[in-house]
Amino acid sequence: MDVQVRPELCFPQFSNSSCIKPTSSRTEAIILQIMLSSISLITVVLNLLVIISVSYFRQLHTPTNILLLSLAVSDFLVGLLLMPGEIIRKTACWYLGDLMCALYNYVSYIITSASVGDMVLISVDRYVAICDPLHYSSRVTEGRVKVCVCLCWLCSALYSSIIVKGDLTQPGLHNSCYGECLIVVEYIAGTVDLFITFLAPVSVIVVLYMKVFVVAVSQARAMHSHVTSVPLNLSLSIIRKSELKAARTLGVLIIVFLLCFCPYYSVSLAGDDLLSGSYASYVFFLFYLNSSLNPIIYAMFYPWFRKAVKFIITLQILQSDSCEINI
Repeated sequence: MDVQVRPELCFPQFSNSSCIKPTSSRTEAIILQIMLSSISLITVVLNLLVIISVSYFRQLHTPTNILLLSLAVSDFLVGLLLMPGEIIRKTACWYLGDLMCALYNYVSYIITSASVGDMVLISVDRYVAICDPLHYSSRVTEGRVKVCVCLCWLCSALYSSIIVKGDLTQPGLHNSCYGECLIVVEYIAGTVDLFITFLAPVSVIVVLYMKVFVVAVSQARAMHSHVTSVPLNLSLSIIRKSELKAARTLGVLIIVFLLCFCPYYSVSLAGDDLLSGSYASYVFFLFYLNSSLNPIIYAMFYPWFRKAVKFIITLQILQSDSCEINI
C-alpha cells in the first residue's frame, strides 16, 4: 500500500492558507544559500571599504568620488539587504510577514533607481570633464554634486513609492498564501518603470559616452602629435590625460553595469512567463552581482583605492591626522 507523503507547509497552523516549502533538495538549497551568502558578504565588505575610503580621506573628496561614494552606498545596501532577502525568497519560506515583504520590495526599487541615477550622473560628470575641461571645475563642484546625489536618492524614494503603492497600502495583496513574498507591478506601472529606470537612462548614458569617446580619441591623437610647443598646452595636456584615464575607468564601470542590468530588463520585456522560470534566478544573480564587481573595478584601475584599503586594513587610519595622508 502506497503511503502518500504530505508536503511540508511554511505555517502548519494555517494548513488551509499556508504556502508549501520550496521543493528543491536540501543539498541544492544549502549550496545556493552558501554561494549567495558569500557574494553578499563580499559585496558588503568591499563596498564598505569604498565608503570608508572616500568618506575619511580628505584628498578623495572630489566631485567624481562623491558620485562613486553614492554608488558604493547603493551597492552596500544591495549586499546588506537585497541579497539576503532574495536568499530567503528563493530558498525558504518568507517568515517576516506581509508588511516586511512590501518594505523589502519598496527598498529594492529605491536602491535600483538610485544606482541607475548614479550611473547617469557619472556619465554627465565625465562628459563635462572631457568635452568642456576648461569649465569643469567651475560647473562641477562638490556642493552641486552633493545636491544632485541627494536629489537622486529623494526622487528614487518618491518614484518607488508610486510604483509599489499597491503593496505599501495593502501589504500581501498579491500573495496567494502565507509564507510568500511576490513582487507584482501593474502593466502600466511596469511599462513606465521600464522606460524611466532603463530605456531613458541607458539612452542618455550611451549618447554621452559616445560623445566622450569621440572627443577622447581626438585628444589622444593630439597628444601623440607633439603639438605642445606652448607650456600652457603641455599642462592642459597633462590634465586631459588624467581625465581620459578616469573616463576609461568609469567607462568600464558603465559597461559592466549595462551587461549586468540588460538581461534583467530584457527578461521583463519578454514577459512574465520567462521571468518566473528558472532563467530568472540567473538573471537576478547577474543583476545583483554588479554590486560586487564595482569595487573590484576600483581596485583594478584606481591606485588610491588600493592604498586606502591598505591604510584601513592595517589600522593606520586610527592614527591622529591620518585623514590628511597623501593618497
